[in-house]
Formats: sequence, C-alpha cells, structure tokens
Amino acid sequence: MSVLDDISTNLQAGQAQKVKELVQQAVDQKVPVADILNKGLLAAMSVVGAKFKRNEVYVPEVLIAARAMSWGMEVLQPLLELAGVQPVGKVVIGTVKGDLHDIGKNLVGMMLRGAGFQVIDVGVDVAPEKFVESARASGAKVIGCSALLTTTMPQMKKIVETVRGSGLNVSVMIGGAPVTQGYCDEIGADGYAPDAASAADLAKQLQAVPVVAAVKKAAAPKAKAAPRKKVAKKVAKKVVKKVAKKAVKKAAKKVAKKPAKKVVKKAAKKVAKKPAKKAAKKAAKKVARKPAKKVTKKPARRVARKAARKPARRAGRRGRR
Repeated sequence: MSVLDDISTNLQAGQAQKVKELVQQAVDQKVPVADILNKGLLAAMSVVGAKFKRNEVYVPEVLIAARAMSWGMEVLQPLLELAGVQPVGKVVIGTVKGDLHDIGKNLVGMMLRGAGFQVIDVGVDVAPEKFVESARASGAKVIGCSALLTTTMPQMKKIVETVRGSGLNVSVMIGGAPVTQGYCDEIGADGYAPDAASAADLAKQLQAVPVVAAVKKAAAPKAKAAPRKKVAKKVAKKVVKKVAKKAVKKAAKKVAKKPAKKVVKKAAKKVAKKPAKKAAKKAAKKVARKPAKKVTKKPARRVARKAARKPARRAGRRGRR
C-alpha cells in the first residue's frame, strides 16, 4: 500500500496525528504536492462525503475526518503556495442576519475545504451587504448562506436581491433545516443543498456556471412570477370546472330520480287498475247474464206447457162431444 493510500485510510478513520505524520512522510519521499492533496486528502474526504450522503456515517465521523484533514493541511499548505497549486474555487459562507446557529455552516465549510475550495467564513448574523462585500474582496464566485430559523429565511431573499443589484457575477446557494427546493425557486437562488456533502457538489456545479447564464438568472425571479400566476389560474379553473360538473351531475340525478318515481307510481297504479277493471267487467257480465237467463227460461217453459196443453184440451172436448 502506497503512502497516499495510507493517508486516505487514516483520514477516513479520523486519525489526525497519523495523517500529519504520513503527509510529512510523503513530502520527504518527494511525492508531488498536488498528488498528496488530490489523491490523499481530498480523495479521502470525497469518500467520507459520499458515505455521509448515504447515511453510512454521521456528523461526528465527518467532524473527526475534517479535523484529520486540517492537521495534514498544516504541513501541506505552505508547500501548495510555493508550488502554485490553486484551489478549486472560492466560496463565501455565513449564517444569515438574525440567526446565530453555526453547526451546519461549519460542517459545510469542512466539506467545501475537503473538496478543494478556499472558504471565506464570515460567521453568523451576517447582513446581505457583508456577503456581497466579502465576495467582491475575495473574488469568490459562490455565496453560501445558511438559516436554521424560519423567521430568518426571508433574509435569504434579501441576499439574492442584494447580489443581483450589485452587478457581481456570483451564484447564491442556500441551505438549512427549514429550507426547501421550493423556497429556493421562489426567491430566485441559484441552488439548494439539503446537506453538507451536497453543498460541496453544488458549489462545484455553480463554479462552472458561465457569465451569460448568471446574468440571465438575475432577471429570472420577476419573470417566474407571471407563469406561476397563470398556472395557478389554470389550476383554479380546472378545480372549479370539476366541482361544477360534479354538482351538475348530482342535480341531474336528483331531477331524473323524481320523474322516474312518479312514472313508476303511475305505471304501478295502471297495472293495479287493469286487473281490477277486468274483474269488475267479469263480475258485471255474470250479474247481467244471470237475470237474463232466468227471465228468458221461465216464459219459454210456460209457452211450451200451454202449447202442449192446448191439443190435449181440444181432444178432450171433442171426445166429450
């Protein structure tokens, strides 16, 4: 195993004293300073950052690894300056005005240093103007602002507006417990990082943003407001239409049910009446037939009897004569 691999392994384990000794050993062995930095220290911090993203290590392990790296950098920093090795970029970081929390900010600073950035830490309770002044003085291309309180989040919008108004070609990234990607889009910031490791990756992306893109982003917040209103109106119209359709359908069903009930009742009455009418007609016919039969039968019998009696009476009269 090479000395660079030893540096990486011990840094990940947080062995600060061992890392310092190994960095000095690598320098004594005439290992290029850039290789010690990139293949030893930064490579190890990159692994720690990736594990932190996957929740394989937590804040204490990151802090221990960052301390080990700082011990190694004590030996390496003067040599880097002599060799002319430049940092990946410069980032101004701080906690916004009215907020005194710094744990998250410090963790981001460690991850940025571990990614090869020069970090200008302006501290806590920082006014928007101070962020801009520090970026102008240092030549930083990225400003990172942190907030832990929801009441201090509006300061981030002021920072974005101040940066845009200053004319600087600087990207603004935001982060903190209550901050979201939606809020980032709302205030027109250039990026949002949910954790320290993501902040280092985001800073690398923003560092590469060209000047033209940065100028376009400066005018983006105002332009974004109008489409959102249109989208909101469209959504509202759709919701109203859906509600209206449901209401109309319900009303139509109720209206349709009432006549249907009436029709059913009428049909039932008709069906009920038909058998009654038939029964009434049959009964009427029976009643009508019975008297007719009796009336017609009785006179016929009498006529027949009389007709039968007349010849008998005539014959009897003749016999008597």
